Amino acid sequence: MKCACDVDFIGYDLPMNEGKRTGKKIGYVRVSDKDQSEALQIDALKAAGCDVIYGDHGVSGKVKHRRGLDEMLTGLQSGDTLVVWKLDRLGRSTIHLLQLLSDLRDRNVDFQALTQGIDTTTAVGRMLYGQLAVFAEFEREQISDRTKAGMEAARKRGVKIGRPSALTDDQIAQARELVRIQGLSYAEIAARFNVSKQTIARVV
Repeated sequence: MKCACDVDFIGYDLPMNEGKRTGKKIGYVRVSDKDQSEALQIDALKAAGCDVIYGDHGVSGKVKHRRGLDEMLTGLQSGDTLVVWKLDRLGRSTIHLLQLLSDLRDRNVDFQALTQGIDTTTAVGRMLYGQLAVFAEFEREQISDRTKAGMEAARKRGVKIGRPSALTDDQIAQARELVRIQGLSYAEIAARFNVSKQTIARVV
């Protein structure tokens, strides 16, 4: 057994399990408090037959990018099975969890949550993957709709959305006159206002 030296990351190499699986069983553990122990989770993952166990120590589940989690996800191969003690060990955010599980499904990686009976190596579990993908898409659409609604409400209040303009309203009006009346090119106007030609093209 091997443990990495970083305090927020643990990695264990376990004896290879015998069997006819095409891929490996990869375990992941996490505890939020640095004073907590991962022993309970690790024992459960060993009993489940994991070949390798990754983990993060003293890291909140709200943090999306964790060293152990990222390395584990990067190393997963088609045919592998990701095993956790409980679903919330992967993360606390519903949308993050749904996105992770949807990504695993797309990569042909199975998933097991030991204490909750979730197992996508079974027919019922595979059906769950399909349902999770639908929920993930629904959540993404909800977020998009809320964002658009918020932007529209802000526009109605007079708030300008997007990057601030490189030119003032007066400069934009001048640029339009220089094109319409004097026939200057975008490049000539851009040089006068010290902005890019693309900026002039956009405002004109």
